[in-house]
Amino acid sequence: MAAAAGPTTRLAYFDDMWAVHSQAAVLSLHQEEGGRRAVVLDATIFHPQGGGQPADTGVISAAGAGAGARFLVEDVRMKDGVVFHYGRFEDAAGDGCRTELIEGQNVTLEIDVERRNLNSRLHSAGHLLDFCVSNAGLHFEPGKGYHFPDGPFVEYKGVVPPDQLQVKKQELEKVANELISKGEKVLVSVFPYEEAAKLCGGALPSYIPEDSTPRIVKFGDHPGCPCGGTHVADIADIGNLKVTNMRVKKGITKVSYSISL
Repeated sequence: MAAAAGPTTRLAYFDDMWAVHSQAAVLSLHQEEGGRRAVVLDATIFHPQGGGQPADTGVISAAGAGAGARFLVEDVRMKDGVVFHYGRFEDAAGDGCRTELIEGQNVTLEIDVERRNLNSRLHSAGHLLDFCVSNAGLHFEPGKGYHFPDGPFVEYKGVVPPDQLQVKKQELEKVANELISKGEKVLVSVFPYEEAAKLCGGALPSYIPEDSTPRIVKFGDHPGCPCGGTHVADIADIGNLKVTNMRVKKGITKVSYSISL
């Protein structure tokens, strides 16, 4: 779907990623072939799918008593700075209230808290593993991550000898859970480029422009990294982490994990 012309969506979760209720205004409504509906707002606390993190779900409701319309958000995607909330309008209650939103209307946003918390914990666990690998005697270059409930993993450029895989798997899990048990605050904010680079160990990835103000996530005293996702407020909130598998293929080490309370 092409992005709508005009204003982009302000990412309100950048300012407060623990907000689960907020207000916004409807910019536009869209309907794709096949009947799929989308709502575009001037601001959103819904996290769109991306960066290895699944989308938030929840409800967008018309503001005001008796307004009636409720849009059930089932997926969220971002295109060229515009966030599309995909879903469906709840069936009319038969009381004559409006059942659809209109452009310019004020709305309230409500996030599925259980889903948001799980996604934030899984995403944070992936970052935690990133700075635990060196403490476990593993010298890897960062790769990609998949922080979805169905099979979360992180990948790194580098290999572990086959006879050491089980030992390194246990060491990595031990280091991660030691940090979780201690607990440290998680800092997430937007910084000037030079300050952001200092928080990330002195340098930022080359894809980040030097005239930008990156959003950085930093776990306690550990080096930070640029990230647009949602995270826990404290490392301890991740819960127990289990490294379920570690395997090597074509110069890449894949570390699969799970979390529990």
